[in-house]
Amino acid sequence: MSQVTQITIDNVAFGTFRSNLNDTLNALNSMHSGTSRPASATTGTIWLDTTNAGSNSLTIKFFDGTDDITVADVDTSANTINFIDSTVTTELLSDLSPQLGGMLDVNGNAIGNGTEELIKFSETASAVNEITVTNSATGNAPEISATGDDTDIDLKLTPKGSGNLNLDGLIFPNADGTTGQFLKTDGSGNLSFDDAGGTNTPAFSARETSQQTISHNTITNLTFGTEEIDTDSAFASNVFTVPSGAGGKYYLFAQINLYDSDSNISGCQLWIWKGTNATKLSNLYNTTGGSENRSHVNNTVAVIADLSVGDVIGVAVNMTTTDAGTATSYGGDNGTRILGFKLLGA
Repeated sequence: MSQVTQITIDNVAFGTFRSNLNDTLNALNSMHSGTSRPASATTGTIWLDTTNAGSNSLTIKFFDGTDDITVADVDTSANTINFIDSTVTTELLSDLSPQLGGMLDVNGNAIGNGTEELIKFSETASAVNEITVTNSATGNAPEISATGDDTDIDLKLTPKGSGNLNLDGLIFPNADGTTGQFLKTDGSGNLSFDDAGGTNTPAFSARETSQQTISHNTITNLTFGTEEIDTDSAFASNVFTVPSGAGGKYYLFAQINLYDSDSNISGCQLWIWKGTNATKLSNLYNTTGGSENRSHVNNTVAVIADLSVGDVIGVAVNMTTTDAGTATSYGGDNGTRILGFKLLGA
């Protein structure tokens, strides 16, 4: 503490005068430092409050004749001065066109509203490259570009964790594909890598497992108990259902192998249906003309159909015999079957 009770010096003996003068000069030299306003203070006196000196904090105050006004806090640990004059704050808030006189050092902090972070900066020592944001005039697009001292500079956009890059609704995969693959869309904004040339999927193939009894002149849905191919797990309970995102044109094929030990098969109508067996996508008749009975009949039918998500595909048959009896639909590799696949690029 270096304060005096008065700045003026009374008429005193020389020794006392010298002592009073030294005390006054020490008070001026130390900005009247102390834990309370000096007794010598008058309007306009600036003094240093050392109340929090133990916490590395000193406060510069101005005495207006009645009150002490805080001018700034001195951080003796960080060697900084923080001005807290309300007039300065008001001017910054009301400045509608503030300008920087030099580089803004965020000192490792983010820019935000004081609670939520809006933009966070991370500095690299000895950095020579940066990002430049450029606005634009009417009819032109603003730009975010990589700039700096290097001749060729990449621009990296890195999501966090397993997040994805989303550019205007297009969601990119967060891992690389394999050599030769390309990016494709599912039509809903999700991009993924696929093999060049694409694939005719969904694809399915199923056949009759053993035997199915077919009654005379009765529309019967065929059964296919053995699945051979089902790329999208879309074939079940003897029908194929177009899966999500897989609408389009499909090639569909069906085959039936009928046998009647009494050789009485006179006709066979085979068709591929959509939704129910009343909606035919294809239709094929095989008849004897009423004069010839047969023990074996093989029919095949194929169609290219435009299918939508959720459409259900099956096969039906209507077989006739001269004795109104039954015939058998046989399975096996060459027996009754259904297959289909989506046409690439159609």
